[in-house]
Amino acid sequence: MGRYDRLMDRIAKGDRILIDGATGTEIERRGVPQLDNAWNGGGALSHPEVLCGVHEDYIREGAEIVISNTFATHRHALCDAGMEHRFEFLNRRGVELAIEARERARAPEVLVAGGISYWSWSGNWLEPKDLATGAEEQAFIMAQAGADLLMLEMMVDVDSLLVTLEAARASGLPVWVGLSCAPDESGNMVLLRGGALADALDVLNDRMVPVVCIMHTEVEDIDPCLDIVDDHWPGPVGVYAHSAQWEGQVCIFDDTITPAEYAVRARSWLGRGVRIIGGCCGLGVEHIQALKRIL
Repeated sequence: MGRYDRLMDRIAKGDRILIDGATGTEIERRGVPQLDNAWNGGGALSHPEVLCGVHEDYIREGAEIVISNTFATHRHALCDAGMEHRFEFLNRRGVELAIEARERARAPEVLVAGGISYWSWSGNWLEPKDLATGAEEQAFIMAQAGADLLMLEMMVDVDSLLVTLEAARASGLPVWVGLSCAPDESGNMVLLRGGALADALDVLNDRMVPVVCIMHTEVEDIDPCLDIVDDHWPGPVGVYAHSAQWEGQVCIFDDTITPAEYAVRARSWLGRGVRIIGGCCGLGVEHIQALKRIL
């Protein structure tokens, strides 16, 4: 039985799993410059030691899954940034640096998840049908680099989610799905680009997805999301919320929730049956320390 199967066996038995905090905003906090229209995706090229250090810090604080810094290295984001020629390198090195951090921390049971998204910073949103080739290529690169699983992040509409899911599954790796949500004008929880959260969960249930995470969602919106999860999702669920303000693409950390406050919220989510817990944008190493204490 490999790392992934052992972890899933523990989840099935009721164990709670700590994942990492933010990577993109954390390398930004540590001085790594952004790429125009590809956010903080260039760290594996410009500052690999800083990026590896972030992963290692999370592992040393108890994270059992770290997600590669590849959220912003899908092909069309890199095209918008004029960096398409670095597509293979950034995705491969993103996974390799997480693996190097695992080795440096001497934590062989830690899983490395290859992060895949289709978010656009330029406003150049591709049609769902045009996402498949790039997502499949990205997933194969990550599988060959040694990822244990793939983590679809900021899935914000159902049609694009389904195309990305099927493309990622072609790699042969397990694929978890991260949904990002907000209330609509009527207070109903929807994906960020539209579509009811309940509908997305029903579709994923039909496709036998192993784990669904509510991620990059405001802290105060997690409980309303979990209310819907309770009614529409029978499998394991994870939460990694975000707490950050933005000026353009730059993260402002002034109003980020404190580690102690986040731990209080997380304790409540765990009490509702959440099995996988971590943090997204704005939530760094101290937040993971606080989560480890409540686990």
